[in-house]
Amino acid sequence: MTGASCETRLNDRDAIERFLEMMAAQAGAARNTLTAYRTDLRLASEVLGGALVTADAEALAGLSTSWSALSRATVARKAAALRRFYAFLVEEGDLTDDPSAALPRPGSDRTLPRTLSHDDVDRLFSVVSERLRREPLLPADLRLAALLELLYGSGLRASELVGLPRLAVQPDKPFLILKGKGGRERLVPLSDRARAAVAAWRVHVPVEQHYLFPSGKTHISRVRLFQLVRVIAAEAGIAPDRISPHVLRHAFASHLLQNGADLRIVQELLGHADISTTQIYTHVLDERLKSMVRDLHPLMDA
Repeated sequence: MTGASCETRLNDRDAIERFLEMMAAQAGAARNTLTAYRTDLRLASEVLGGALVTADAEALAGLSTSWSALSRATVARKAAALRRFYAFLVEEGDLTDDPSAALPRPGSDRTLPRTLSHDDVDRLFSVVSERLRREPLLPADLRLAALLELLYGSGLRASELVGLPRLAVQPDKPFLILKGKGGRERLVPLSDRARAAVAAWRVHVPVEQHYLFPSGKTHISRVRLFQLVRVIAAEAGIAPDRISPHVLRHAFASHLLQNGADLRIVQELLGHADISTTQIYTHVLDERLKSMVRDLHPLMDA
């Protein structure tokens, strides 16, 4: 039942609770929705003998068989919960492969990720710039600027961002080396703006602190990061249900592709082990390719 692609030591209960925390914080899921997810995931874990996290495609196919007496709507709900759960584990770096392709899809398609337009991002950073011009300048605004520059400029996962060591970003290096689960490393670009924002913020981080964004004895939580992003988005006139740290990561990927980046490069930058995870962005490529054919193909003017 254990998939060869699994590199996590998470147990089912801990993984489910982490997933539910993300759903509450980033997706703003209602209490009833969270209860339904918890029930579906725990039942699936019981059927799989506590090996939901390590299940492979064969195990999930067997799980689907156990749903044969259920209604189509119930199967769709359970499968959707599991797909979202496994996508979360892959996104967090706990799994290298998503086994959920083996789950049934009764009339449902994978939804495109929410993202932001270039204008949305411009408004967001315009508000940050206004805050940084205020007197007196608040350390909290410097921290916010550094967080947003790294989220959108480097496409970091929320968990990667909040857990950055104090000296992870160096002023003379235009990149960041991140080590994910399973010891996998990837190179992440750092803009001059991001490095400057981090340098301005780090002045306010005590040298004895291990984390770049400390809170108490550890670092700020993903929930707190989500709250900070929503507050600044509201100031920029962006609806709360349209934004989260993860949406800024999606905007990083989508805007790179819109501007000509290769899908494989974006895969590497996002830290996706499998390009199938990155292929949710192919709608961006489709539009770019249509535009190229329309503008460049000689027969289009015939």
